[in-house]
Amino acid sequence: MADKEHTNPERMEKIVSLCKRRGFIYQSAELYGGLNGCWDYGPMGVEIKRNLKNYWWRKNVRERDDIVGLDGSILTHQAILTASGHVGGFSDPMIDCRTCKARFRADNLDGVECPRKPSRRPGHGPECDLTEAREFNLMFQTTVGASAEEDDPNAVAYLRPETAQSIFTQFKNVLETSRQKLPFGIAQIGKAFRNEINPRNFTFRSREFEQMEIEYFCRPEDALRLTDEWLELRLRFYEEIGIPREKLHVLDVPDDERAHYSKKTYDIEYDFPFGCQELEGVAYRTDYDLSRHQEHSGKPLEYFDEETKEKFIPHVVEPSAGCDRTALAVICEAFDEEEVTDAKGKPEVRTVMRFSPRIAPVKAAVFPLLKKNAGQVRIAREIEASLRPLMNVFYDESGAVGRRYRRQDEIGTPFCFTVDFETLGEKGPSLKDTVTVRDRDSMQQERLPIPELAAWLGERLR
Repeated sequence: MADKEHTNPERMEKIVSLCKRRGFIYQSAELYGGLNGCWDYGPMGVEIKRNLKNYWWRKNVRERDDIVGLDGSILTHQAILTASGHVGGFSDPMIDCRTCKARFRADNLDGVECPRKPSRRPGHGPECDLTEAREFNLMFQTTVGASAEEDDPNAVAYLRPETAQSIFTQFKNVLETSRQKLPFGIAQIGKAFRNEINPRNFTFRSREFEQMEIEYFCRPEDALRLTDEWLELRLRFYEEIGIPREKLHVLDVPDDERAHYSKKTYDIEYDFPFGCQELEGVAYRTDYDLSRHQEHSGKPLEYFDEETKEKFIPHVVEPSAGCDRTALAVICEAFDEEEVTDAKGKPEVRTVMRFSPRIAPVKAAVFPLLKKNAGQVRIAREIEASLRPLMNVFYDESGAVGRRYRRQDEIGTPFCFTVDFETLGEKGPSLKDTVTVRDRDSMQQERLPIPELAAWLGERLR
């Protein structure tokens, strides 16, 4: 069973520090004091997210013939969110402290610190004076059009709070143009926005975040079976990106805690350093969404089965993952510290990010042993140039090779290629045109012929 109370703040502090130091994640608008709940992904972080999204898309769209893609708009017509129930119903209970003027989410105070007394939860200090809970709208509202008046209800739009609704509203168009038959799915990766009361736990709960969602449409009698099948597929996906099954937990959400439209929901949770928290939900949403949009729009959204001549509104199973949460889980799982011996025989702590090679931001680093050796530099640059069109590689000639290895360890580069004197044939012809390959996790080395490097890497990055 998942232990939601077990935390490791020291480990989390090290991870946050490394993320900034090595260019994974920065605080948004840090130059101006920061924008709470928003984050910028640096050179390494953006590569992790891109690799993660590409692999998700590959497994769920390109390798299947029953799922197609969509990229819906972020600005959302208010009628869509009225039909879905978000307008007037997408809120969290909020309380204020009259003493310190801070605001908190009333139904989730666990782990929240009192601004004046961090060792206590809000409401547990003698000076705390909390208001009654009231509903706080989580959606970001805006007006559309240069001529729109601020109080014109027809000009109101929202930044979408989830990516799902554009899938439902485009269901008929996708069905007709893709010529799919039930069961089939529509996949989307994109930004969503929620004005969270208390963003926290680094990037885990943010106001701007990215979702990876599938709406898988099916006949109602198949929905529960498909929900279980999707749960297993999603667990397998996390294993494939470097998160072991023993760190994942499945919560069968009780009836009284599920969304009102759901007949079955599984939460996939991960053991973060700040506790066991949700990564993804796999929900059987019934026909709620399509039915609501058909009712409010007055336009038919039924599916016609040519074999049975039935016309009905499909039910839907939704695997919905947070891209930022998944990236954070991958980073937390990869972070490791181990004691090793340096070149002088002294013990030192090696910080290493043990990413799965398919998710690692840099796939290979290329070094000349000596930057003053023109032959080594030339060959190293040629190797870099040959690999760069295929993958993200890094060239480094600065400092001792051992220090270069450590820098690559901290960004999780799985393989380092070193061009040395053997490469040039100066120590005999048998090793000419070969390089040293150093494995990140084992630190073991072997030699490979230069013409085989691309194929060798390709086998390990799939």
